[in-house]
Amino acid sequence: MLILLLAFALVPLILPALVPRWGSRTFLVAAVVPIVAFVHTALQGPRILAGDIPFETYAWIPDLQVRLSMQMDVLGWVMSLIVTGVGALVLVYCRWYFAGKKEGLALFSAVLLAFAGAMYGLVLTDDIVVLIMLWEVTSVLSYLLIGFYHRRGASRRAALQALLVTTLGGLVMLIGVVMLVVLYETTSISDMIAAGPIFEGQQAMLLDAALVMLLVGALSKSAIFPFHFWLPGAMAAPTPVSAYLHAAAMVKAGIYLIARFAPGFAEAEPWRPIIIALGLFTMLLGGLQALRESDLKRVLAFGTVSQLGMLTVVLGYGERNSALAGLALLIGHALFKSALFLIVGVIDRQLSTRDIGELSGVGRQAPTLAVFSIIAIASMVGVAPTVGFVAKEATLTSFLEGGTDPSAWVPLVGIVLGSALTAAYGIRFVWGAFWTKKDAAGQTLPRTEWPDPPLGFMVAPVVLSGLTVVAGAAAPLLDVALAGYADTIPEAEGGKPYHLALWHGWEPALFLSIGSILAGALLFWLVQRLQWKRRVLPFTANDVYNGTLRGIAKLSVWTTSLTQRGSLPFYVGTIFVVFIAAEATALLAGTEWKIAYDAWQSPAQLIVAPIMILAGFVAVRARKRYTGVVLVSVTGLGMVLLFATSGAPDLALTQILVETVTLIAFALVLRRIPARMGDHNASVLPVLRAILGIGVGVTMAAIALIATGARVAQPISDSFADLAYEIGNGKNVVNVTLVDLRGWDTMGELSVLILAATGVASLVFVTHRADTWSQRIPSLPSATARFRRPLVETSEGPRPRGSASGSTRQAWLVGGQKVRPENRSLMLEVIVRVLFHTIIVVSIYLLFAGHNLPGGGFAGGLVAGMALVMRYVAGGRYELGAAAPTDAGRLLGAGMLLAVGTAIVPVLFGQAPLTSTFWEWDIPVLGHGEFVTSTLFDVGVYLVVIGLVLDVLRSLGAEVDRQTQEQKERVNA
Repeated sequence: MLILLLAFALVPLILPALVPRWGSRTFLVAAVVPIVAFVHTALQGPRILAGDIPFETYAWIPDLQVRLSMQMDVLGWVMSLIVTGVGALVLVYCRWYFAGKKEGLALFSAVLLAFAGAMYGLVLTDDIVVLIMLWEVTSVLSYLLIGFYHRRGASRRAALQALLVTTLGGLVMLIGVVMLVVLYETTSISDMIAAGPIFEGQQAMLLDAALVMLLVGALSKSAIFPFHFWLPGAMAAPTPVSAYLHAAAMVKAGIYLIARFAPGFAEAEPWRPIIIALGLFTMLLGGLQALRESDLKRVLAFGTVSQLGMLTVVLGYGERNSALAGLALLIGHALFKSALFLIVGVIDRQLSTRDIGELSGVGRQAPTLAVFSIIAIASMVGVAPTVGFVAKEATLTSFLEGGTDPSAWVPLVGIVLGSALTAAYGIRFVWGAFWTKKDAAGQTLPRTEWPDPPLGFMVAPVVLSGLTVVAGAAAPLLDVALAGYADTIPEAEGGKPYHLALWHGWEPALFLSIGSILAGALLFWLVQRLQWKRRVLPFTANDVYNGTLRGIAKLSVWTTSLTQRGSLPFYVGTIFVVFIAAEATALLAGTEWKIAYDAWQSPAQLIVAPIMILAGFVAVRARKRYTGVVLVSVTGLGMVLLFATSGAPDLALTQILVETVTLIAFALVLRRIPARMGDHNASVLPVLRAILGIGVGVTMAAIALIATGARVAQPISDSFADLAYEIGNGKNVVNVTLVDLRGWDTMGELSVLILAATGVASLVFVTHRADTWSQRIPSLPSATARFRRPLVETSEGPRPRGSASGSTRQAWLVGGQKVRPENRSLMLEVIVRVLFHTIIVVSIYLLFAGHNLPGGGFAGGLVAGMALVMRYVAGGRYELGAAAPTDAGRLLGAGMLLAVGTAIVPVLFGQAPLTSTFWEWDIPVLGHGEFVTSTLFDVGVYLVVIGLVLDVLRSLGAEVDRQTQEQKERVNA
C-alpha cells in the first residue's frame, strides 16, 4: 500500500513530459496506476473478509508519534475500490474528452492522478495527523482541478469558493484533531475508535467539542448545509472532475470520515442531532433545488447534494443495519452518479450544450446512451434490480425496524420525502436530456442533431451504469462483503440483523419505496405543469457567502485605514504600548519578585555606561539626521567595549562590524533626505513620546532585574562550552552554537537576511537587481586581460599595459575614471587598492578560524562586505560593479543552498539534519589539521552576508546614484 501511495506521488511528475508528444493519450498512461491499485485492492478481498486486516506502517515523525500507517479494513477496502476503480475509468474517459487538446493538459493530468493518490492515502491511513494532511492536499488539488478553465472568471471564482469553504472546515477540523490526539494520547484512528467516549466531566466536554469540530470538517467537505453551495458552483470544472471529485471521491471524504468514526462515537451527545438535522435538511433542500435547474450538470449537482445528505444520515446514524445499508448506498451512489456526470460530459462534448431547453429528441438518436442513463437513474431512484433498489430498501427497513428508539422515525420520514424528490429530479433529468419536447403552443420542437461519439468515449459511463445492475444482482455477495463493517456497530435495541438481498418479499419498505417513486412522478408532472421556478427563500447560501466576503473586504479596508496610516512613529508607538501593557500585566501578576544584581562586573562599565546614556540623551536633542545616527551608533560601540571586557571577543567583533555597516547604510539613505529635521517633520507630542520611551525603558529594566533572580534551575548555557567541543568539535562556543548546536535557528535567520535583502532591492530597483554597471564602461577590459596585464590610464581610458600608446601610469581603480573630479580622492584609491585584497584574505581567515578562534562566517562576511564598501566609496558604482561582477541574488541563493545542503546531506546517511562530521590528520612538515563539515554551513553564512551587503550597496548606493544622475540630466536637458 505504501509503495502504491509512492507511485501515486511520483508518476504525476513525469506525466507533463508526455503530454506535448502524446496529447490526451497521456491519460491512458496515468490510468495504469489506479488500475494496478484497483487490482491489488480487489485481490486483498478474501483476506479482508476472513478478518486478516492488511496493515503497513513506517515511522515518519517518531517524536510526535506520527506514522505513515495504512490499514485496509472493510470500509477502507470499499473506499479504495471506489477511488481507484472510478478514478481509472475517469482517466480513460479523459482520453476522448480532451481529444485534440493540449493546452493545460500537462498540469491537469498530473493533478488529477495526484488527487487520486491523495484520496487513496486518505481512506487507508490509520494516523489522524496524516489524514488531516491528505485532507488539505485534496482541497488544494481540487482547487487546481475546478479552476482548469482559468481564463474564465466563473471557473476561478468557483475554485476559490470551494477552496475557502473546504479549507475553513479543514482548519476547524484540525483543532478537533489536536484535541483528540491530546485526549487519547495517540494519533491512531483505530485506537481512538476502540476506546470510544470514555471520558467524564471536563474531558467529556472537550471530547464533545472535538467531535463537533471534526463534523464541521466532514460536513464542509461533503457539501452538507450550510456548506452545500460550493458543490453546484464547482460544476464550472471539466466534466471528468465533476464525475470523480464530486460523485466518487472528494465529497465522499466527509462521508468516509463520518462512517469511520460512527462505530466509536455515534453515541456521543452532539453526534446524532447534528448528523440527522443537517443531513435531512440538506437532502430536502438539494432535491427541491434540483427541480428548478435547467442545466443537466447542475441538476446532478444539486441531486448530489441531496444524496450526500441522505448518506450522512444513514452512515452517521450509528446502528448496525443502517451502516450496512449506508455502505451499499455509498457504492451505488459512486456508480450511478459518476456514470450520469460522464453521460452529461458526452452530451456536452458532442452538442456543446447542457441546457434542457436546447435538447430534444436525443434519445431516439442515441439509444445506447439513453438506455444506460435510464439504468443509472433507476439505480438513483431505487428501481429493481439495481444496487440503488437494494440499498434503498435496506435503508428504509433499518429505520422502520429501528427497535424501540422513537428517533428513528425522524430520519425515516425525511428519507421518504427525499426519495420522492429524487424520483422527481431523476425523471426530469431523463426527460430533459433525451425526450422529444414541445413548445408552449404544443408543437413538437425540432430534434437536436446528434453526432455519434467515439466508441471509447462511451466505455466509462456504460461500465459504471452497468455495474449498478451487476451489484444489485450480487446483493447476497455484497452483504457478505459489507457485513464486516456493519458488525462493528451494535444493533438497535429490539432490532434484528438485516441482510442485503434483491428481493425480501412484499414488505413495508417496498411499499414505501414504490410510494416515494409514484409521489416523485406526480411531483415532476406538477412542476412541469405549473412551470415552478420560484425560490423557497428570497436569498441563497451563495448570496450569504458573497455577502460575507464583501463584509470581510469592507472590514479589512476599515481596519487598514485605521491602523496602517503610513506613519512609522504610529506603528512603533503601537508596538511599544502593547509591549508595556503585556509585560507590565505579567510582572504585576507575579506573586514573588526576586531581584539579583551587581553594581558592576568590571571597572570599564563605570566609564562606558555613562557615555552610552549621555549619547542617548544628546541623540534625542539632535537636529541633524546624521548627528543623530552617529550618536545612536555610540551606544552600539559602547556595547562593543562591554562585550570585549566581559570575555566575549566574538560578540565584540560582530557588534563593531554591524555598527559600521549600519552606519554606512544610514549614510547612504540620508543622502536623499534633507540634512536637518525641519518643522514639518519634527516630533509631535514630545511629552507623550517621552512618557512612552520612559515606560519602555523602565519596563525593560524591570524585566532584566527580575529575570536575573527568577532562575530556579541550572542554566543550560553552562554546558555549552563542553557541548561545543564534544558535539561540534570546536572551541569557539559562539560559532559552534550558531552553526551546530542551534543550526536551525541560524537557518531561519539566513532566510530573514535574504528576505531583507530582497525587500531592500525591491523598494529601490524598478526592474531587476543584476549588476550591469561594469558592462557600461566602454573601456573596461575583459577579466582575462585584467589578470594578464596591469591596467594603465590612457587618453582612451583604462587599458591593459601595452595595448595603447601614451601614458604608462597605472590605474589604481578602474571605476575612478567615472567619478566626478571633485569627488575623486587619489589617496583613497591608493589605500583601497593596497588594502582590498588583504581585507578579503582576513575575511577568509576569520571564516575558517572561527570554529576555534574569534570569527566565523558572519564576521568574515561583514569584513568582506566592508572591503566592498571601500571599493564603492573610493570608485563609485562602476567600481562596485568591477569589484563584484555578479548578481547579489546569486550569492544569497548559493549561500542558502549550501546551508540547506549541509542539513540534507546527513539525512541521506541516516543521520539527523545538520549533523556534523569531524576529520583530523597529521601531515609531515604541514603538521596537524582538522576539518568539521559544519564549516560548510559557515561558508553559506559567509556568502549570504556578503550578498546582503552587496545588495544594500547596489540598492541604496549605486542605484540611488544612478537615479540621482538621471534626474540631474533631465533637469539640465
